[in-house]
Amino acid sequence: MKLFFSSLIFFSLIFPQNNQSIDGVAAIVEEHLVLKSDLAQMVNMSIIQNKIDPSKEIEKVKTLERSILESMIDQKIILKRAELDSVVVEENEVNLALDQQIQMLISQAGGEKKAEETLGQSIKNFRREFWYEMRDRLLSEKYQQQLINNIKVTRLDVLNFYETYRDSLPTIPLKAKIRHCLIKVKPSNAAKESSFSFLKNLKMKIEQGDLFSDLAKEHSEDPGSKNNGGELGWVKRGSLVKSFETAAFTSPINQITDPVESEFGFHLIETLKKKGDKILVRHILNIPKKTEEDNILFFNFATTLKNDSIKTFKDFVFYTKKYSDDENTKKVGGNLGWIDPNNYSIPEIGLAIKYVKKGECSPPINSSVGYHLIWVEDFKKGGKPNLQDHWFDIENMSLNKKRMDWYQEWLEKSRKDIFIEIKS
Repeated sequence: MKLFFSSLIFFSLIFPQNNQSIDGVAAIVEEHLVLKSDLAQMVNMSIIQNKIDPSKEIEKVKTLERSILESMIDQKIILKRAELDSVVVEENEVNLALDQQIQMLISQAGGEKKAEETLGQSIKNFRREFWYEMRDRLLSEKYQQQLINNIKVTRLDVLNFYETYRDSLPTIPLKAKIRHCLIKVKPSNAAKESSFSFLKNLKMKIEQGDLFSDLAKEHSEDPGSKNNGGELGWVKRGSLVKSFETAAFTSPINQITDPVESEFGFHLIETLKKKGDKILVRHILNIPKKTEEDNILFFNFATTLKNDSIKTFKDFVFYTKKYSDDENTKKVGGNLGWIDPNNYSIPEIGLAIKYVKKGECSPPINSSVGYHLIWVEDFKKGGKPNLQDHWFDIENMSLNKKRMDWYQEWLEKSRKDIFIEIKS
């Protein structure tokens, strides 16, 4: 009883901003609590993600709940170890991960309203109440990764793994080593001027008394922050795109900038607080509208580049470094490495690769990102794993197995060293 009481005091001290009432405790892990309400949230999220009908699949929901509770206990165990080793995550990391989680939930549920119905609360409330759970999840994941990164495999480990599991190993998919040159469709100068003027007008309204947060909710095109009044939370220098960051860090407190252009569009920015190399900032995003004429213009440019300029691999690398809009790959000539065409994040590229010959450049491939020119450097045949053709794949399987086994042993040992109580 004494332990339980002290745990509650500790919880209220470290989580003072969480307004969710403590409606019951599912489990205690040292001074950390797994609340029934948090467990219910996780179960509801899984119901959405797995498309379960809770009114008809009662046993499946019960099994899911038991599994999630065990996972949450494991997370608290890792969290405790992470705290002892002083592992931290930044607030902007939490905000970004939470925004991505919310957008995925909305997409999987078939809209914001349906997501709120399944969650049993508004997205705004969910965001506020789940923030701490997301922080703990990221801390646990970060610490877990630190633990297993030191686990390596030798050549003998790989050979032994292959001999033991060769008959049950999954089929290796065909892979392609590719490069791409991304040509984004950019809005016209007229569209940019319209976006700039729109935000200028919003700035005037704010100066005349309208609330920044209300206008952000109504007009911002940033789905991750608009429902939060445009707030991005505390962000660290170096975590924002350059133009936005420069404006946000140099702007006086509580003074709204003129519209600032970034790769995402135009922003009204207000810095609310500064603390060393961190700022609390909010914004309103307006994205200039692209027309069919813009689309045709950049398609023609990509086509001309392919037909008139790119004849060799050397040409492709040169023009990719010069023209590609993918800032992450242009400096390395668009190198995307080895990919599985059937399981690539941009499906249009995966599909097109099947029709591009080794040592050739594709015609422009249209995706939601823009137009891609693809160069196939090489293919790696798939099929039943063998050491000659699939050494690196088998090596990765062996490494993952060794890391998983080590982690499970570490977790079991930690369970014995840490106080755990599961409430009925």
